[in-house]
Amino acid sequence: MKPSLFFRIASVLLLLFAIGHTLGFRSPDPQWGVDSLVTSMHSIHFNVQGFDRTFWDLYTAAGFYVGVFLLFSAILAWQLGSLAPQNLAPLRLTAWAFALVFVVLTILSSRYLFAIPVVFCSLIALCLILAAGLSHKQSS
Repeated sequence: MKPSLFFRIASVLLLLFAIGHTLGFRSPDPQWGVDSLVTSMHSIHFNVQGFDRTFWDLYTAAGFYVGVFLLFSAILAWQLGSLAPQNLAPLRLTAWAFALVFVVLTILSSRYLFAIPVVFCSLIALCLILAAGLSHKQSS
């Protein structure tokens, strides 16, 4: 198998993850019973470095940051999957670092989040590990 296949699979998973996260992170499930918390996050204002902000603003920014990171990761995975083996070889450290990031995100998701991000991060990490390993074998 070629590393490009696993980079491309990771890219599609990352794009789906980015879309799902961006569309869903600001919509808590009513069954969670966090309406009063969300209302507080919207209504309590404070001043940070001359800017009037709420915790909802900070939460929203963090959520969009994650969405942008996932979208960038999808593009990076697609680009890595487009490279010829001889052009991918000098990026071996990048490919392994990319895989390691998603291994760590899988661990963090398992500890602090729930099934959907755990599954996405696990599958993405697996694809990136396989791609990095195969790119090493192809260039040897």
